[in-house]
Amino acid sequence: MTTSYKRLFFALIICFGSLYADFDYKISNTNITLSGGSMTQKEKNNIYNYDRLRVQTDYTDNGFFGTVIGDGINYLGGAYVNSNDFEYLKRSRSDTTFKTQTNFKDYGNGSAYAKLYRAYGGYEDAKNRVVVGLQNISMGVGRIWTPTNIFNPKNIYALEPDEVFGVSALSYVRYLDETSHVTFVASQNSEHSYKYAGQYKSFLNFADVALNVVSSDRTKMIAYEIEGNLADTGVELRSEAAYIKSTLFDTSYKENKKEFYQGVVGAEYGFKNGVTLVLESLYSSKKFSYDEVLSNLNSDILSNLVYSNFYTGATLSYSFNLFLDASILYIESFSGRNSRFVSPTLKYTLNDYNSFMIGAQIQNGKNESEFGAFENRYYFKWSLSF
Repeated sequence: MTTSYKRLFFALIICFGSLYADFDYKISNTNITLSGGSMTQKEKNNIYNYDRLRVQTDYTDNGFFGTVIGDGINYLGGAYVNSNDFEYLKRSRSDTTFKTQTNFKDYGNGSAYAKLYRAYGGYEDAKNRVVVGLQNISMGVGRIWTPTNIFNPKNIYALEPDEVFGVSALSYVRYLDETSHVTFVASQNSEHSYKYAGQYKSFLNFADVALNVVSSDRTKMIAYEIEGNLADTGVELRSEAAYIKSTLFDTSYKENKKEFYQGVVGAEYGFKNGVTLVLESLYSSKKFSYDEVLSNLNSDILSNLVYSNFYTGATLSYSFNLFLDASILYIESFSGRNSRFVSPTLKYTLNDYNSFMIGAQIQNGKNESEFGAFENRYYFKWSLSF
């Protein structure tokens, strides 16, 4: 970490320490060696290494709580560090009013930087929960896609889909009774404009149901979520859908209002032999071109700008024993020129501190199709915590 980030990190720890709270510290390191993954033929067959050292501090004290997570990140591999992919990565920033990461420090065949991943605090009792700071705002019930989440949408095509930028926000949950609650969120982006959200969620006898509303200067959304069991079959059904109105840029950077509907239906079942199967489909009443997506990289609904009207997906996972797990993700894009994304993984847990994973991201289709223009990726991942 740079000097400024170290000062911020330790200042937050000192501030929390003044509350004489219970502290919990965790240090973890994730190291991934990858082959391939570039978007151009010129950069084919690159091998590079990604390493993330993460320090996490949590505290609790009579209903008060807080978390600070800081990362030190290093990329090693001359061809990748000098690629167009990495240049795009360098320009990616959290959409907050304050900087959450340092500039990249290039050296030889590598590049490194530090970032503040999460920093939030709050209070919770039997009726209320309030959180302020750099946090994750969770919405949606989908396992593969969550079109209703326009705060922290995960990228299912990433090696670590849940590793997303935090949102600078104030969130408040009011527990109305044992089966229902309301949530309110106000967040501010780098342009100092606000995004607001409200959710009512109720746990009914047949399903958990939620209604969501989101509003910002450029986007309005109304959505639902529903998740429940199919009688006594053991099958869990889920669905979520959003009606979205947003101001987007066309390829000539002129503003246009877009209205569309996007929804997910899915099912999950765990077999007695340890196999778990998840099926899910995504429908979008509108699809977007690659150039349209590039013109709206800072949009509230970037994750909703899909290339196809219809997708199907499935995940199949199996635990061989306490130490060895396998899974595979399959996604088919139906866009006139069908293409597919396949990601198998095999994970071995050595002990409470070490785990190892090998995996691949295989993309297949014609060059003009959604997945046909990308290189396959193969990786080895080592996770260490202490």
